Amino acid sequence: MEAHFYNVNISWKQDRKGEISSPDLSQSVEIATPPQFPKGVENIWSPEHLFTAAVSSCLMTTFLAIAENSKLEFVNFECSSKGKLEQVEGKFLMTEVILEPVVTIKNESDREKAERVLQKSEANCLISNSVKSKITMIPQISLM
Repeated sequence: MEAHFYNVNISWKQDRKGEISSPDLSQSVEIATPPQFPKGVENIWSPEHLFTAAVSSCLMTTFLAIAENSKLEFVNFECSSKGKLEQVEGKFLMTEVILEPVVTIKNESDREKAERVLQKSEANCLISNSVKSKITMIPQISLM
């Protein structure tokens, strides 16, 4: 497969706020310094949120592809995630992303397959494989 490029533009708006857009997409997202930092802004997506969301959303999209290929019948997929920011050797790093996916199935007989698909999804998530942060997955299979 040849290389793919994903175009993202950033525009500063005011204070510690800006906007992310892409010529490839119709939506933009307001971003800001998180409130834990000086002059940070509450209730706006931050780079730290987006980093965590990139890992979590990649797990989901990888899961969807592998579940389809594996013919896993599931009712729902949800994932809570937490990105851990720490100062290490004088630098701020996202040291860990904790993923808590919940896959809901109809049939108990699909539990093992759902577990395998989740494990395979974690191993093949291209964003997780691209970052040096520790990725911790705490999966749950729920029966409808």
